[in-house]
Amino acid sequence: MRSPLVVATLGLLLIADMAQAQTVVQTSNIIVRAFGRSIDFTSDTTTSIRDSKVVRAAHDDAATFVATDGSIRGVQLESAFNTLRDRLPEARNASDHDLAEAILVL
Repeated sequence: MRSPLVVATLGLLLIADMAQAQTVVQTSNIIVRAFGRSIDFTSDTTTSIRDSKVVRAAHDDAATFVATDGSIRGVQLESAFNTLRDRLPEARNASDHDLAEAILVL
């Protein structure tokens, strides 16, 4: 009687472990893509952008934006988007998602 229960429990644990591993892979992919995109922003100008209080303050908003796939847009993030697009010509044509990922990497 207990054998099917043990097997079912082990099966559920295995599925949970696989789901967690998949989440780690997806998170790693997001980080790698964000890092790759941020390469475009690594110039002398980026140092001043990295030090910008507006951009630094938007870090949590950027994380929320990326995690919700753009559903939640914070005020600080919008301000950072404007700052980046004003100061960096490369950022003018970048999507909001790309800029949010770049903010996370800075």
